[in-house]
Amino acid sequence: MDELQAARQTIDAVDRQMAALFTQRMAAVGQVAAYKQAHGLPVLDAGREAAMLQRNLGYIENEALRPWYEDFLKAQLAVSRQYQAAVLGRDAVAYQGVEGAFSQIALTRLFPHARALACPTWAEVFEAVERGDAEFGVLPFENSHAGDVPAVLDLCYSHRLSVVRMYDLPVTQNLLGLPEAGLSDIREVYSHPQAIRQSEKFLKTLGLPAHERPNTAEAARYVAECGDKRKAAIASADTAALYGLKVLAAGISTDEDNTTRFIVVGREAPAAGNRFSLLFTVDHKAGRLARVIQAIGAAGFNMECIKSRPMPHVPFEYYFYAELVGDVTAADSQKLIETLETVCRTVRILGVFNR
Repeated sequence: MDELQAARQTIDAVDRQMAALFTQRMAAVGQVAAYKQAHGLPVLDAGREAAMLQRNLGYIENEALRPWYEDFLKAQLAVSRQYQAAVLGRDAVAYQGVEGAFSQIALTRLFPHARALACPTWAEVFEAVERGDAEFGVLPFENSHAGDVPAVLDLCYSHRLSVVRMYDLPVTQNLLGLPEAGLSDIREVYSHPQAIRQSEKFLKTLGLPAHERPNTAEAARYVAECGDKRKAAIASADTAALYGLKVLAAGISTDEDNTTRFIVVGREAPAAGNRFSLLFTVDHKAGRLARVIQAIGAAGFNMECIKSRPMPHVPFEYYFYAELVGDVTAADSQKLIETLETVCRTVRILGVFNR
């Protein structure tokens, strides 16, 4: 027996043991899920997961293997959470659009075993999570080229859900048409406003007018249903296959590193994370916003971004969104929140997440 064959036999034997242990572990995970259901506990116990991670890493004596084992453990914990959610019937995740939308693609990356719940609007995603029809909602928040999705931020302000996760999805826009169409046939293009902005240079070069649709996948479906080879959609290549279209022009985004940041909203914020976000308002007086920024800086926090939006039903007044680096449970974070409560008219922790 040569060395390669011997090594592979060892791997096969270990895999059999791991499969048996996996089955045993998941049975225990099912018991944990039943207990959580009986006592009304959430699936995610961030403190327990953090402790498990640190303890189990200590079992690895080979320092070079620890980063690899950490990845393995994190994947194991994610599978455990997803299995618990499925056992408890809490595995529905909402998104806006139809199959093939970038939100649905992000959802499958984040929750590969979830039941995807399609909603017609972003507002209905929030409502589905609030009602308990979905455990989480996945929504676009910002694009590296086109900027913010202000309507989603406004929904964060007007609803009481928490941002529990952020995910950056590289986005490649493509021009899709009917199988018999050529690029020279196209006279009109359809897509979501963000996708249109992301592809504006390409559209201007060809002089093609663009019309807005609710999302990229719905635009592709619309073009397929019209059966008009003069119409095209801007969407992903995966969406072309879903609706029987072909890619007429690939990679039409103005920026080659086009990325969309998605947020995951849920009814409860995680216990810990390395970032937290705030929504706050200040009196409409000189220097009030400066006092907030000064307080954040004086406390030693790096503010990675700040945005302002008009307050609903209050003309020419604004609310603010800020992301800070730090653990919201730490003493210095709690002290900062207490300080901000004396400076701001209102302040609310919107999200706790890792990035």
